[in-house]
Amino acid sequence: MIERYTRPKMGDIWSVENRFSKMLEVEVAVANAQADMKIIPRMAAKAIASKGHFSVKRINEIEKETKHDVIAFVSSVAEKIGEWGRFVHFGMTSSDVLDTAFSLQVKEAGTELNLSLDFLEKSLKSLAKKHADSLCVGRTHGMFAEPTTFGLKMSGFVSELARNRARINRALEQMQICKLSGAVGTYSGQAPEVELRVAKKLKLKIELVATQVIPRDRHAELLNAVALLGTHLERLSLELRHLQRSEVAEVTEGFSRGQKGSSAMPHKKNPISAENITGAARLLRAYAQAAMEDVALWHERDISHSSVERIIFPDAFILVDYAVHRMAVLIDGLEVHKKQMLENIRASQGQVFSSQILLALVEKGLDRETAYYHVQRLCHSLGKGDQLQERLSQDLELKKFFKPKEISQIFQGDRNKKHVKTIMKRVL
Repeated sequence: MIERYTRPKMGDIWSVENRFSKMLEVEVAVANAQADMKIIPRMAAKAIASKGHFSVKRINEIEKETKHDVIAFVSSVAEKIGEWGRFVHFGMTSSDVLDTAFSLQVKEAGTELNLSLDFLEKSLKSLAKKHADSLCVGRTHGMFAEPTTFGLKMSGFVSELARNRARINRALEQMQICKLSGAVGTYSGQAPEVELRVAKKLKLKIELVATQVIPRDRHAELLNAVALLGTHLERLSLELRHLQRSEVAEVTEGFSRGQKGSSAMPHKKNPISAENITGAARLLRAYAQAAMEDVALWHERDISHSSVERIIFPDAFILVDYAVHRMAVLIDGLEVHKKQMLENIRASQGQVFSSQILLALVEKGLDRETAYYHVQRLCHSLGKGDQLQERLSQDLELKKFFKPKEISQIFQGDRNKKHVKTIMKRVL
C-alpha cells in the first residue's frame, strides 16, 4: 500500500522485517518443542533462541542465488548460529513456517484494527446520542419519505458496525492456525506432538487436515469480512456525501484552517473524506474477490496464491485500518446543521406527514382506501408555496374529522420521535 494510505503501526506489522521476525518466532518455538521431545539437542534449541537473528540485506543476497525466500531466510539465520545452525527448520517445509508465521502476523494486525474500530464506535455513538432528538427528513428512493432523527440514522450505523466487528473477529479467530504437518500434510518430517506443543506456545490452534498449506477458505473468509466492513464504511460515506450536497446541506465535513477545496473555486467545501473512503471500499471488495480465487489450488498445493497474498493481505489491512480511522476523524469533526434539517422538512410542504394523516383518518373511522385517496389528492394538488397543513385545515372533505389542535400535532413530528430513544437504547 502506498504511504499516503498507511498508518505507521499497521504498516510496521506488514513490513518485511516483521514478516521475518514472525518466521523466526516460529522457528524458535519449533526448536524448543523438538528439544523438549529430545528430537534435537537442547544446546541447539538454546543457540537458535539466543543467536538466531536475520539480516534482510543478507536474505536478499542469498535469494538472488536460491530464488527462494524461505531458504534464504533459513540460511541467513543458520549463518548467525554456527554449528547448531543445521537444526534450524529441522523437519519442516517452507509453508510450515510461512503459514504459521502468517497467522501470527494476521493476529497482530487484527489487534491493531480493533483499536481503530474502538475509535470509530466511540465516535459514532457520541454523534448518535448528541442528535437523538434532531428531527430530519428520512428519504426512500432518494425522495422525501417520513421524518426521522439524525441520531437514529447514526444508530443504524452503530448497529451495523457491531455486526461487522463480530464478523471480523470471528474470521480472525478461525485464521489463528499453526500448521507444521510437512510437505503434503502427513507429518512425514516430525510428529504431530511437535505441532501441538508449538500451537500451545504461540496461542494458536492446529489445522485438522492440511495439505502443504492451511486451506485458503480461511483466508477468503477473513478478506470477505474485511470487504463487508469496507462496504459498511461506504454506506455511511454515501449517506454523508448525499447529506452534504449543496441543495441538501444538512451536514458538512470539518474544514481546517488553511484548507482549500478547489484550485479554481474558492467557495468549495467538498466531501473529500467520504469520497476517499468510498474508493477504498472498492479496493477492499477486489481483494476479497482475489482471495476467493486463491481457494482452489492444484492438488496438495501450488503457489498461484502466493503472489496474490503478498499483495492483498498487507494492502487490505493497511487500507481498511486507514479507512476506519479516517471515518472516525470525519465523524468527530462533522458539522450537523439542525436548522437546515428543519428547513428541508418544511421544503417538503408537509408531505412527509402524509402517513400520519392517513393513520389518523383511519383511526377516526374512514376506510383506508378512501382516506388514502383524499390524502394523496391533497398532496398532489399542492402548488408552489402551499403547505399540506393549511390545505388539510381548509379541505371540506377532511377538516370535519379533526380539531385544529389535532392537525397541528400531526405536523410537529412527535409521533415520529416517540420511539426513537427506545430503539437507540438497543445499540447504545
